[in-house]
Amino acid sequence: MAFDLLSRRSKDREKYGDRLPPGQKVVNDWPVLTYGGTPQIDLETWRLRIFGAVDREMELTWEQFQALPSATVTCDIHCVTAWSRMDNEFEGVLFQELLNHFRPLPSAGHVMAHCYGGYTTNLPLFDLMRENVLLAYKHDGEELTPSHGGPLRLVVPHLYFWKSAKWLRGLEFIEKEEPGFWEVYGYHLRGDPWKEERYS
Repeated sequence: MAFDLLSRRSKDREKYGDRLPPGQKVVNDWPVLTYGGTPQIDLETWRLRIFGAVDREMELTWEQFQALPSATVTCDIHCVTAWSRMDNEFEGVLFQELLNHFRPLPSAGHVMAHCYGGYTTNLPLFDLMRENVLLAYKHDGEELTPSHGGPLRLVVPHLYFWKSAKWLRGLEFIEKEEPGFWEVYGYHLRGDPWKEERYS
């Protein structure tokens, strides 16, 4: 069994090269990993709140969010549990597009993502500033299912996928880094797959 896994990873490495971080294996399905139940979210009452160390706080309804310019990003995703899914197409609103509507204060160096169901995760602001980071509502042409974070999830392709928080409802801009849900329980504060920053 261990030999089969090593052989599979070797073949994946030959096929994908530097696109595949160390210790990962490629899957064709999309495993569902969630702590706790999947929240039931009503789009009529859904809100995305931008708050904290920003020049002006915002709150968007689903209709207002959907009216923002959309973009499509094709990327690979890498789970801390050692699977990777290649060539995903996500559609949503780029984080950089959101910045046309507010500005982080100079003191804001980090962001806490807040989610329905009580989940949180922390990110350095510079990680969100990359051009392919978006708030996604579609995957491979279909609306995100609730089990995969619908109606809205973060997609931060260059970090382990727990940083791409499901069921997003708020982005809090903060001055000092604070650990989110999994980080409190020992996951790495940043989560770079190429450095295998799985755990602290």
